[in-house]
Amino acid sequence: MTGFEPIAIVGRGCALPGALDPDQFWDNVARGRVSLDTVRPEDWRMPPSSMDTATAGLVRGFDDVFDPSGFRVDADQVAAYDPALRWVLHAARAALRDAGRDGSLARAGLILGNLGFPSRGLAAYAERIWLADHPDLLATLPHVSGVDARSRFCSGLPAHTAARALGLGAGAAAVEAACASALYAVKIACDRLHDGTADLMLAGAVSGCDGLIITLGFAALGGLSPTGHSRPFHRAADGLVPAEGAAIVALMRLGDAIDAGVHVHGVVRGVGLSNDGRTGGFLVPAEDGQIRAMRAAYEQAGFGPDTVSLLECHATGTPVGDAVEARATAGFFAAHPDLPVGSVKSNIGHALTASGAAGLLKLLGAIGAGVRPATAGPADPIAEMQRPPGRRGLRRRPGDPHLRRAPNNSAARGDSHRLARHQDRRRWCRRFP
Repeated sequence: MTGFEPIAIVGRGCALPGALDPDQFWDNVARGRVSLDTVRPEDWRMPPSSMDTATAGLVRGFDDVFDPSGFRVDADQVAAYDPALRWVLHAARAALRDAGRDGSLARAGLILGNLGFPSRGLAAYAERIWLADHPDLLATLPHVSGVDARSRFCSGLPAHTAARALGLGAGAAAVEAACASALYAVKIACDRLHDGTADLMLAGAVSGCDGLIITLGFAALGGLSPTGHSRPFHRAADGLVPAEGAAIVALMRLGDAIDAGVHVHGVVRGVGLSNDGRTGGFLVPAEDGQIRAMRAAYEQAGFGPDTVSLLECHATGTPVGDAVEARATAGFFAAHPDLPVGSVKSNIGHALTASGAAGLLKLLGAIGAGVRPATAGPADPIAEMQRPPGRRGLRRRPGDPHLRRAPNNSAARGDSHRLARHQDRRRWCRRFP
């Protein structure tokens, strides 16, 4: 018996590396595309020929598709926002449209994961303040959009500004749980729906921190890939590759979605949270903490881990962290005869706060298509992934009618979060065309 009222996922939106909508994102994943780019000097506001080669998952071509009009804020003001805030508006509006919600949003809200580091807009604004007395140096910096004094409030401002621009009457909140932020946002959004204070919630996260700051930070921690390859669970993995972007889903109580005849992409059946406390290091999670989160999720869901068909892992490509997660997974799913696992970070890099939401979009696409996609890159898994049940998904498996349940795992600085999710398309297709 479960006490978790099922929550329907009724809308999706994103602005991610290589994909500005969820369908393109799924197509990239299904085809095994790797959407990592060489960082250009202007991406980090550096003078030409002033930096060594770096690699990241970058949002490209966004301004070509983003329409700043139609919000409850002047279009010129929207166009001047920090890129991260525009990604949020784009993804949130797409999720609402996907959910068929173009009317009143008086009882709709937003929970947005967002890392409290300087955004690209804030960094650019600060540089112009610092260099105000050095016009010769200031002239060497490339033009950057979104340079606005409001970028100083880069932690909570995107959530609250997006809620105002979209007309969300149930308010907004920002959550910072590092790489687990998106799935914490889903949990809090489910809570709002469960307690009846909202009828529709947007939940997800944005990874819009200044790329140079993030890259230097992970390099200082020893977690950055020196080769620029994002290879989760791979024997040759040497660190993570940072990525940027935003991904958001729209949520309703399942009963309400059925009554309204809304198309359901998936159903949240349980959420498990845990905190490791003190561990061996900033990038070293604890096995028992991850297992506690898994156990809590399945107790809420009311079904066992042996019933799932695909596992989306947090795996970032850091050798120690990946090995810990692989051992925890193998222990918890020991009774599962054959469980393919993977990580969308092999496709786009590590989107930090938005990584869990990107993984959720991948699972929604997999369940909708009945396909268990392969992990991108060559097949040379670490020892912990060379035996069942936690076997690295090495090849694409199409036409799987039994792909109905797929959990999603995110971990951050000792926080572990598992989202158990279930969709049975055969059951709902009669009501949701």
